[in-house]
Formats: sequence, structure tokens, C-alpha cells
Amino acid sequence: MTSATPAPLNRLRKLWREGRPTFGAIATIPSIQTVQIMARSGFDWIIVDLEHGPIDLGSAHAMIVATSGTPCVPLARIAANEPWLAKAPMDIGALGINFPMICSREDAEKAVRSVRYPPRGDRLWGPFHAPFRWGVSMPDYMATADDDMICMVTIEHIEAVDRIDEIMATPGIDIAVIGPGDLATSINKRGRPDDPEVLALLARAEAGILKSGVPIGGVARTPEQANQMIERGYVGLALGFDWSLFQRGIAASFDGIKR
Repeated sequence: MTSATPAPLNRLRKLWREGRPTFGAIATIPSIQTVQIMARSGFDWIIVDLEHGPIDLGSAHAMIVATSGTPCVPLARIAANEPWLAKAPMDIGALGINFPMICSREDAEKAVRSVRYPPRGDRLWGPFHAPFRWGVSMPDYMATADDDMICMVTIEHIEAVDRIDEIMATPGIDIAVIGPGDLATSINKRGRPDDPEVLALLARAEAGILKSGVPIGGVARTPEQANQMIERGYVGLALGFDWSLFQRGIAASFDGIKR
């Protein structure tokens, strides 16, 4: 049975339209338990990392399912801007894809079309397991799939900054996030996100995204930085990786202990 007006499954786009900040983290450890803890600790979204870590699709499916029963929205980061890499994470229940290294309008258009069915895009049919994750029928999942799926593009190369206006003019981008690590690496400043040249590139990318009206996201390493970013208009703030949050929690537990 299909409901007359299926409710959207993804709450993020509404929050971003209202200008409300959302907070998330990147999960790199193939662990159901870690995601369960993160999803129940206040995060609005979790990005399951299929780009850099040891997570395979079987682990990713389990991690996506581990967000069930919480408001936390599971997204997935893929290794390259390729439709075949985006397909399976969506079909196992992720409600958004984080595309890396978007450096041109052509890249952005390819990403947008990867997450939507024809005629709006090129996504192929086969979401066999996504409806089970969301507790809906296949017809209801299909009815809202295009609007539920988030196209998150990452601006993380000097070429992207140089072409920021053409990238951000691409219809269908739901949020653009700035990746300081790769942005620094692209100008041979790896590991130096606070270098003046890197900060200047960050500022140019930020200005271009904000000017476009597309929601903006980025990395907040401290509460002070997060508050400043929110004041400037950021609505998607990554507070860390699972491993870095783990490290910070351990460090905090030692704080004040005499050893």
C-alpha cells in the first residue's frame, strides 16, 4: 500500500532551509556500536566514510542501520565522483552522498545527476534494502527519493576555489562543504590548515558559497570556531571523526589527574 502523501524521510533539507545549524561527524571505524553511540549522542547526521578507511559495503550497511530509532541521518562519503560508487550506499539506506574533489561545474552536474532518478538524473533503480531501513514501502520510498537524497559536494582543491562561482551555479546541489585538509594539501601546505594562504583560500570558498545561497558546511575544531561559523551562516558543521572524538574523550578523562 502506498500512502496518499508520503512524508519525507530526510529532515536535513528543511533544517537548512530554515537556516538552522546541524552537527555531525565522520565515521571511519567499521563498527555498529560506535555508530549507535554517536547517533544517540546528539548528532544530526553521520557520514559513513567509504573514501579513506577500512569500511566496506557490508559494514556500511550495518552502520547505516545502526542509526535506526534516532533522528540522526546517515550519509555516505564515496572515494570518487562516480555514479557507480554512489549507487550502492543509496540503495542500502544512506540519504545523501558526499562527493569529494568537486573542481568544476561539470563535476558538480555529474554529482547532482548521480543521486536522482530520471528525468532529473541518472540514478538506476534497485533500492532493495533502503525501504527496510526507513520502514516504508518501496512505492513510498520511490515517491520521495529524489527529494530525500542529499547531494553534498566538497570544495577541497585550489581549482575548485578558482571556479567556485561556476560550481555553485549548478542546480541541485543541496549543500557545499569546505574540506580544509585537502585544500591545504592542494597548495603543498598539508597538515597546516591555519597557514595564511590556506585561510585565504577558505575565505574565498566560503564567500562564493554564501553568495550562491546554497547551504554551507565545514569543519569546526573547537566550540569557539563552531559558534563563529554559525554566525557567518554555516548550517552543516562536522565536529570531528569518530577516532578524533575518541581521542578527545580519552584526553579529557585524563585532564586533572596527577600521573
